[in-house]
Parts: sequence; C-alpha cells; structure tokens
Amino acid sequence: MRLNWFPWRFIVRRVARAHGFLDPIALLAHLHRFAQPSEVAEPIELLRAGVVLHARGLINSRVIQHNLDWVWPYWVEKQFNPKSRSFIPRAFSITHINLTHRNWTAVGLPDFDQYPIVDPRGLVTPLYDGWSLDCWIASSPDRILLPSRIKDKGVTQTLDIQDDLAVKTKAVDNELMLLSRSQVIMEHGQPVFQLQLKASSPEPAWLVVALRPYNPEGISFIHEASLLPDRSGWSIADTDSVVFSEPADRHHMANYKKGDVLRHLFESEQQERETCNVGLLTAAALFKIMPATDRELRVTVPLVEPTSAKKYHPVSWRESLEDHCRLDIPDPKIQFLYDAAVRTLILLSPHEAYPGPFTYKRFWFRDAAFIAHGLLCAGLVKRAEKVLDRFPNLQATNGYFHSQEGEWDANGEVLWIMKRFCECSGQPPSTEWLKAIRPGGKWIERKRLKNAENTYHSGLLPAGFSAEHLGPNDYYYWDDFWGVAGLQAASWLLARTGEDKEAARFAREAESFHRDVDHSIDQVSVDLGQPIIPASPYRRMDAGAIGSLVMGYPLQLCSPDDIRLRNTVEFLLKNCLVDDGFFQDMIHSGLNAYLTLHIAQVLLRAGDMRCKPLIDAVAAMASPTGQWPEAIHPRTGGGCMGDGQHTWAAAEWIAMIRNSLVREEGDILVLGSGVFQEWFKDKNSITFGPAPTSFGTISLTIEKRGGKDHETVLVSWQGAWHGESPEIHVRLPGFSEQCVDPGQNLSVVELKVQVQP
Repeated sequence: MRLNWFPWRFIVRRVARAHGFLDPIALLAHLHRFAQPSEVAEPIELLRAGVVLHARGLINSRVIQHNLDWVWPYWVEKQFNPKSRSFIPRAFSITHINLTHRNWTAVGLPDFDQYPIVDPRGLVTPLYDGWSLDCWIASSPDRILLPSRIKDKGVTQTLDIQDDLAVKTKAVDNELMLLSRSQVIMEHGQPVFQLQLKASSPEPAWLVVALRPYNPEGISFIHEASLLPDRSGWSIADTDSVVFSEPADRHHMANYKKGDVLRHLFESEQQERETCNVGLLTAAALFKIMPATDRELRVTVPLVEPTSAKKYHPVSWRESLEDHCRLDIPDPKIQFLYDAAVRTLILLSPHEAYPGPFTYKRFWFRDAAFIAHGLLCAGLVKRAEKVLDRFPNLQATNGYFHSQEGEWDANGEVLWIMKRFCECSGQPPSTEWLKAIRPGGKWIERKRLKNAENTYHSGLLPAGFSAEHLGPNDYYYWDDFWGVAGLQAASWLLARTGEDKEAARFAREAESFHRDVDHSIDQVSVDLGQPIIPASPYRRMDAGAIGSLVMGYPLQLCSPDDIRLRNTVEFLLKNCLVDDGFFQDMIHSGLNAYLTLHIAQVLLRAGDMRCKPLIDAVAAMASPTGQWPEAIHPRTGGGCMGDGQHTWAAAEWIAMIRNSLVREEGDILVLGSGVFQEWFKDKNSITFGPAPTSFGTISLTIEKRGGKDHETVLVSWQGAWHGESPEIHVRLPGFSEQCVDPGQNLSVVELKVQVQP
C-alpha cells in the first residue's frame, strides 16, 4: 500500500516546532542546496557507518570526561590532556571521538580474517570491536608503570617481520621495564591471539594483566566476567575467554560504582566474579615479580569458537611471500616500509580486500581495485586474482558494481583492474569475468547524461557522492575518467577473446565519452582562465581537484606533460601541501599518504624530481610499525580520520616504489626513473623483482661503480616477456639516458653521470 498521501512532512514539522526544534525538513532542503541534484543524497552505507561511530562517540562523552582518574587508551590520555598538543576542547561537541591518534597495527595470519589490533602503547584488542587487554607493572600505589601515560620517549614499538608478523612494544619508566609481543599463532589446530610478556623491577612488584572496557575507538562494554576456578584466565560474559600460562597470584575486579580496578590493586580483599549493569567492568590479574629477575607470562585469546564449522587451513607467512616481488635496497627505511606494506596487503586480502582491519573492515570496489593493483605491483598475482574473482558475484543484475549508492566510479575501476591483471599476468579474462565485463561496460554507457546539451556536464556521469572526500554531490571528473578507462578496458578485454564487434562498440563509446570530458574541461578552463581540471565542472579550484589527477595516474589517459594535468598539479603543490604532504581539507582534514603519492606519481611520469620530497614525506608519516592511517594530524603525526592501518596507503607505497624502478609508459618500459642517490646509502646496488609488467616479468639490478668524479651505474635486467621484448628506456636521475630497441637483445647498459651545464 502506498502512503504518499500521508502528510508526514506536515506532522514532522509540527512536532519539531512544538518541542522547540528547528524544522528538519527545511534544514535538509537547505543542506541539499549545497550539492548538485543527484539520485542519492547520502549513501545509506556511509550514514550507517557514521551513526555507529557517533553512537560510540556519544557514549564516550558520557563516560570518559567524568572519569579521567581511570587509565584510558593512549588517544584519550593525549586528547583529553590540556598540556598535550593533541588536546581538543570538548565544549559543545556532542560526541567524543578519537581524532588525534587513530593508530593501530593488526596482527594475524594469511587468509584468516580476524585481526587483533595493537595501539601505539601496546594496548591490544583481540576480538573485532571488543574489549582490550592492557599490561602494567605495580610496585606500590605510587609507583606504577602505565604505558598509555608515560612520556613518548619511554615507549618504543616495532613490527617484527622476520618469520611471522608481530608487534613488539617496550615501555620503560623509572627502572620498571615491560616488554610485550603480540601476534596470532596456531594452537591445537586453531588460530589464537598470543601476548608474550616480560617484566622486570629492581624491587618486588606485580605484573598486571588488566581487562579494559574499551578499544581505540572508545567504550566497549563488559557486563560480566569471572576468574576461572584454577585462576588461569577469565570467562567474559560466558562468550569470550582469556587464558594465562600461569595461575594469577592475586586478582581484583571492580564495577563502575567502585571505579577503575587500578584503585584496588593493593587491597587485601580479592574478587573472583563481578557484574556491572553499566557495562564498565574492569579486572586485574597480578603476577609476582622478584627483584632483578625477569617475569615472563603468556596470555592467549581464542579467535574462533572451538566448535566452529568454518575451519582455518593454516598458511604460513613464508608460503604467502614465496612469489612476491622482492626489493633489496640499501636505504633501511624504504626497505622496511616496502616489506611491511607487502605484509599489510597479504594480511588484509584473505578473501576479499579490506581497506583496514577495524574501522574499515568492509568492502568497497574502489579500495579493492587499488589494493589489487598493489598486489600486482608486489608480484602477488594469484592473490590479486583471488580478490578479482569475487567481483562478478557482487555485480547487480543491471551491470552496476555496487558497493554504495551514488558512487559512479566502481564500474570503471573494476574493468580497469581486470585489464591490468590480464596485461601483467598474460592471462585472458576468465569466463566468469567476461559475464561481468559486458554488462559492466553497458552500465557506464547507459549512465552517461547524453541528453544534457548546453551544460558543462553533457555526456558525463550523473552527480553523485563519488570518492566521498571530494565534496558534496557533484559531477566529478574522477568518476568520468574512470568511466572512460573502464570502457577502454572492456574493449581491450573483449578483443582478446575474439569479440571484435562488441570490442569496437565499447571503443567508440570510450572515444565519445573522452571527447565529452575534454569538451567540458575546455569550457571550464575558459572560465578559470587557464587549462586546468577542478574536481567538477561546477567547482572552483580546491583540494578536491586531487581526484582529477587520476587522468594521469594510474589511468594514463593523457601524456605526462599534458598542460591541464600539469597546471592542476602546480595548483595542488602551491596551495594544498603541509610539510610536503597533501593536506585534504575536505572530510579527511589531515595529511593523506596515498593522495600525496598520487601527486608524486604524476610528477614521476613527467620526469619532475619534485616527487622526491613527497615520497620522503610519506615515509616520514609512517608509524614505527610501518603503517599509515587514512588521514594524519599535521601536528601530532597521529591518525585523525579513518582506519589506523589503511590498506590503500600500503598499496600506493608499493606502487610508488615499483614505478620508481620499473614502470610502463605506453609502449615503453621505463627503468630507474625514480631511483635517488640517497637510496644507495652504504651499499652500491639495488635489486628488484620478479616484477610483473604489461610486457612480461622483469628482474632488475642497479649497481653504482667508480668514485665521485668518474661515477657510473650499471643497469641490468632479465625479462620473461609475453612476446617480443619491449622498447626499454633507462632513466636514472642525474645520469645519461639510454634507449634499448626491441631488436638489440641487450640486457645491460652503463650510464654515466650527467655533467651539469
């Protein structure tokens, strides 16, 4: 039954005004005036995520500021401290959210989709969005090591990638030392989270394992917990469990009324069971530390139900890394960040690709396409294929690759990454992919606004929410460039399978689309007084123009020196950098690692060495564990938006290093165009490979020879080409360029230092 006749707008207005509220209907109408008319006002998926985030923020506001004598996570201790540069006044803020230190690092196993996370001070959240475990050392009520509170210099954190994947945190304060190692291991055929602890004190003390009702996003309720009969762990709400390797020597619990269990550590009375109707139960298991003797303890948390029908078949890190593209570079920072990024991509692509382990543990085609591209750049071809194999099952019957409404870039991204995979692997598209490619291309064709003559958006895709961080609903060029690339990809893929007629039709549609985009940009350029590409035809130049760089990277829809692209980059370099990092004013309101690298990639294509300070800035933005949050606070250096470990950022770092060493430029393979002298440090060689390219797989060695006055570089390579060897240009900055034609059969060249005029 239809209810359009029901006067709901009148009723909502009447009720709101009767209770002294603003008219919500009029308010929403005014809000919509700031955006172009669109099919979708706000994607329901984003609204849902925002409601969840702010619901917790509302709880945080009710709990944290009234209980600042509790031990809180690092972000709270900093953000609520008026003496810290991370301090944010709360005033009229209805919700209190982590806006200064959204940093965490996931640990886990390949192809297992449960991700315990570790915050910068070693607080661990073993179960998704659940409670946490913190560890302290207490020798007296006035002498307690609390990692979240001690000075920054007192805590060091590293990512151990030698054999498995582990986060090590060391906290030292006033001769008290606590070392923790967090990782996921196999135990009795099941994956479990393991926390290994080592504590020392110059006097008798206690190693404290504390159960905390929060995580790096805020409050996570605990209503009930009990010490196991043998004192070897906790049962939490009869659903979760924590196991100690030894029985606790002492044990305390507290509900909200009693305050934080920290206050009760030295009381004589002990508790073995507690309930809290507020949901802020805390517990502490204490283990004796003898003077000058290390106390070691192991804490484990099962990550799956013992009776779970879904069994995990263990895959070792060594196995997962067997075929990857290895980098051996003298610069230890570059080396570590590359190796860490490869592991991030493996960890967060168990079945489908997740943009992050916590806040963004969900699916978007956009992120998945860039992550799959990173996997290809890292030589993880089979893993990339596994990610892409899931795409056809997520396609709507009308051909739309739908991850959230109002985003019109997904179809182009899916088709482009399928083409990129087939180019790099030398494989044709599978039958299942072909079933998705045709309707995917036709969806782009149908979606174009071909009846919008005499407008700047004639022939473009509709107004939509696009990549979210570009601004209100609009006719974004980001969507259009992906649409053109998607149609080109559909044509290329179908031509490879003999469907020449359909391939030709998609090629014509791509040309038509590209002409309409160019015409729109030409019209806008007249208004703006120079050839340049704003975010949309109806926007002035602002930070949202970062999305338009996709024309140059990764899509290569124009030449590297296209004046429109170069002017757009110049605008961004002049107006949107903070400390050589791209600062996205809209939504993110922070430094963005992967968007900074998009600028660097465009500069690299153009042979502009101003890409180097941008690459260096992104390296400096990384956390000690080699991770980038989605957006980074320009003063604290901590995450201020999104997931604390952003997979897309890791993928772009891999792509940046790969393209600096090996990249395609049309029909040419370019070697070494982003290799900087500083990368050599104390050693004289860099090796990289085997690296998939559109021409085949290549392994590269770059070796410096000679002294300062007569320095040369020897560049050698081995190629397993799909067909004839490509034309190769060797372009190391500061050295003479050499070109190798396909017929020369050369695999080594010597470059001499360029003499500056």
